[in-house]
Amino acid sequence: MATRRAFIRVLGGGVIFAALGASIWAATRDPVRAKEAWVLAGQEADPVRRALSFAVLAPNPHNRQPWLADLKVPDEITLFCELDRRLDYTDPFDRQTTIGLGAFLEILVMALAEEGIAADLALFPAGQPQPHLDGSPVARLRLRADPAGPRDPLFAQVTRRRTNRLPYDVTRPVPAESLGIIASSARGSRVMTEADPARVAVLRDLAWSALLTELNTPATLNETLDLMRIGKTEIITNPDGIAIEGPLMEFLALTGIVSVAAMRDPTSQGFAQQITYQKPQFDTAMALIWIVTPGNSRLDQIQAGRDYVRVNLAATAQGVALQPWSQALQEFPEMSVSYRDLRDRLEIGDTEGLQMFARAGFADPVKPSPRWPMESRILA
Repeated sequence: MATRRAFIRVLGGGVIFAALGASIWAATRDPVRAKEAWVLAGQEADPVRRALSFAVLAPNPHNRQPWLADLKVPDEITLFCELDRRLDYTDPFDRQTTIGLGAFLEILVMALAEEGIAADLALFPAGQPQPHLDGSPVARLRLRADPAGPRDPLFAQVTRRRTNRLPYDVTRPVPAESLGIIASSARGSRVMTEADPARVAVLRDLAWSALLTELNTPATLNETLDLMRIGKTEIITNPDGIAIEGPLMEFLALTGIVSVAAMRDPTSQGFAQQITYQKPQFDTAMALIWIVTPGNSRLDQIQAGRDYVRVNLAATAQGVALQPWSQALQEFPEMSVSYRDLRDRLEIGDTEGLQMFARAGFADPVKPSPRWPMESRILA
């Protein structure tokens, strides 16, 4: 949150604001409308739409929200991927996008169970598309009444779940008991954890090297920057991608002190600020969590997504913050060294899939991320 001083004098440039005016302006900069999905979840009259209103809150890469639900057939939901929401460079084989779709499905199945509806799930009924997702269905859910069916206690955390990118508290280790509970929440993947400070330090240095590779590869840097939304107006207009909010950042963008154009230039201060901003995230990882699947098929990726959101919900229940570190898992050519090194360090078998790698710790709470309205994710 920006301070009054930040608005009175910005970077020594002598930009002066009346203190009262700056405070009033700052108070209006929260893009509340872009986050209404978190408040509206569960308020639909129709039970299927009510379940979907929770599912759209699922975590997904670059917050692209690639899911599209077809409700045209009674008692059936068919899930598709909106293909222009994929990440061509950072996710060249759509692995991360498929994981996000798995997270959506897990919350959807949970939410339907809360309505007394069981979902018979068929994944990729037309076959598993490779090497890229296509226009065929990702999943088909046939719905039937099951009022006595089991409810998942993790569902209570769906609207509280966050990805927390703040620095974590380096004075608070994550208890082994909490890590055990978090890991045991998965149902189909192998979830591993590490909290030994020396080993965590080695792994977070490797992850940091991977981030630098992503930033110094023009195609992946530009893909990220193309999805950056700075300030209230941009976030409300496009409530996906990477939201940079807060009155100070918005003011710096409006005055040209911070710009996406500058961030594209490796010799600029704007580019250096990206590194400065993200380094504390890596320096303050207190524990690490990773998800491994037997293979790397589309079914494995869906299962990893279902298990990751369960891990995230279980961490929320334990008061533990999570942030995925996806860089070293990405499969573009420039990342090959970090990709191999991380797999070697984690002793991932040649045929296994390393699907998720995340830091854990304790941090101040953060606001929810923007979301497209649930209705925009339903096929007309």
